[in-house]
Amino acid sequence: MQLENYILGKWIKGDGDGQILYHAVTGESIATVSTKGIDFSTVLHFARQKGNPALRKMTFQERGLMLRALALHLRGKLPKFYHISYQTGATKADSWVDIEGGIGNLFAYASLRRKFSDQPYCLDGEYHSLGKLNTFIGQHLLIPKEGVAIHINAYNFPVWGMLEKIAVNLLAGMPAIVKPATVTSYLTEAVFREIVQSGILPEGALQLICGNAGGILDHVDSQDVITFTGSAITGQKLKSHSKVLAENVPFTMEADSLNAIVLGEDVNPDMPEWDLFIKEVKKEMISKCGQKCTAIRRIFVPENKIEDVQISLGKALQDVIIGNPLNEKVHMGSLAGLNQRKEVKDQLQKLLGSSQIIYGSMDSVSVIDADANKGAFMSPILLMNQQPLSSTAVHEVEAFGPVSTLMPYNSLQEAIALVKLGKGSLVSSIVTNNTSIATDYTIGAGPYHGRILVLNRTCSKENTGHGSPLPFLVHGGPGRAGGGEEMGGIRGVKHYMQRVAIQGSPDMITAISKIYQPGATGNSDGIHPFKKYFEELEIGDQIMTDKRVITKEDINAFADLSGDHFYAHLAETDFQGTMFDKQVAHGYFIMSAAAGLFVDGYEKNPVLLNYGIDELRFTKPVYVGTSIQVRFSCKEKISQSKKELSDIDKGIVKWLVEILDNENEIVGIATILTMVAKLNQE
Repeated sequence: MQLENYILGKWIKGDGDGQILYHAVTGESIATVSTKGIDFSTVLHFARQKGNPALRKMTFQERGLMLRALALHLRGKLPKFYHISYQTGATKADSWVDIEGGIGNLFAYASLRRKFSDQPYCLDGEYHSLGKLNTFIGQHLLIPKEGVAIHINAYNFPVWGMLEKIAVNLLAGMPAIVKPATVTSYLTEAVFREIVQSGILPEGALQLICGNAGGILDHVDSQDVITFTGSAITGQKLKSHSKVLAENVPFTMEADSLNAIVLGEDVNPDMPEWDLFIKEVKKEMISKCGQKCTAIRRIFVPENKIEDVQISLGKALQDVIIGNPLNEKVHMGSLAGLNQRKEVKDQLQKLLGSSQIIYGSMDSVSVIDADANKGAFMSPILLMNQQPLSSTAVHEVEAFGPVSTLMPYNSLQEAIALVKLGKGSLVSSIVTNNTSIATDYTIGAGPYHGRILVLNRTCSKENTGHGSPLPFLVHGGPGRAGGGEEMGGIRGVKHYMQRVAIQGSPDMITAISKIYQPGATGNSDGIHPFKKYFEELEIGDQIMTDKRVITKEDINAFADLSGDHFYAHLAETDFQGTMFDKQVAHGYFIMSAAAGLFVDGYEKNPVLLNYGIDELRFTKPVYVGTSIQVRFSCKEKISQSKKELSDIDKGIVKWLVEILDNENEIVGIATILTMVAKLNQE
């Protein structure tokens, strides 16, 4: 069977016989793959001309719902994906992380749509007034780039590696070309077929290249984005490609790194943290057979506890059953292929120059329900290095398999210094129940890491583990780890968008951004905005309310009602030395009084409920006798989808509340959020 490439809107086989792909457990050939004859220039052009315009026209809400539909579709195909995943040497637990973890990223980024506007682009940050009269302001706008994202992925997570990246670029409104690592591309291709079969994505939004993609970077331009996951050496080679440099193409690299875990000096064998530490090291050594960019490669332990840790880890690893991942008794399957096993052993030889094996065997492994010679099986190997400060290989050489090195340290500062010798890592963990140790380690080691897990008994049940990147947290790291960031929620979406500083009048910025800016001309048609259905509301619909005089009785009554008797709200207070001249109204009372002015609520209307206040600020004291008035403006509209057919059809409306005093100065400002019914209920 020859795998196909999905390009130009159709499945295409490459010319020639192609590269042979092997079953990681049995060693049998299962497929071939080729990209010969493919014109990569045409592939990129298709994405830019077909996929990009289609995605750029969609709003964030539409793109998010598209991701959700895709996630639901793929979740219905899980048995098929698991069956193929076993061929990569992955156990069911390994496959769960890869397959369902990847689909989980689609769900996560689908939900992230709620953080964005109901437009194809969005504002980034707050507005800035650039003149005393507020007739000239500045904002930042995020607009989808006009190019294509090129994802060059690693072999260890053929599903998650694809889905965690495309979730972000698709939400941002940018198409992608996926280039999975060839050795496990048969699993990526199977998932991709289901994506195509679903018909959910617009034409050109995604393309797949299963084989060699050499030459694809010759055709990139400044609107494209490249992401790479793999070895630091390969990443540096791609990052320095002449076209990438000439066009200043954004390049996000996530490289394998020498991640570390540190046992805090406070932890003893009788503490829960000790068991957590041993469990975490064992899990990271055997999960995916150690083929994780986030796997623990270096283990740092207080010198006086290293013997006890060695014994505990040895006992834990003795329980690991290796073999056919289809067998439910198996804890660890195989490496992705025989070539990968050879690479691990070659790197292990380099480590043995300064370290020694204290558990496992380099040449033999006991397996069940499989042939250890035909499959890419390997024993977990724990090394000991007694001189980590004077050794270099242990901080520079990575054996990308079930291999980790145990090392002693004498003080927390020494542990931090040792961790830094890795020259930049994706993740590090500190296992401690001491807040001072946790703080000092995090601040000391933080500049060299993309993520730090602080593990103790309190979070033990819910923690996701040392090796688990999460959708809304950045995945990347400095130095050797590549210097990039993936995922990260809104942060990741911005990688695929151009940030543009825009300047102009409030009316112009409102018209461009579709979000009302303070100082813009309001729409006053005589109809209270609360009487309008979602479709009838226009950005800038505005009312100026009646005025209300704030009295001493108002302030005293609110103090009694709320229980807030702060001294500034009491008339008998001696105000000398305070920030106030006399009795001042509660800020929350002023906001409540403002609501009494702008709410039109005696008759039922399309506003279903008020569910929040954002960015509430009190900017000027309100004293007895001050009159207040509210300028109430429709700021932004976001359509909502129904969760159930019986739900009320509605949208979110954000309102700018500006509370003015009798000098026409703002004393309070906020954004309130309401749910507003749509006109035609289905």
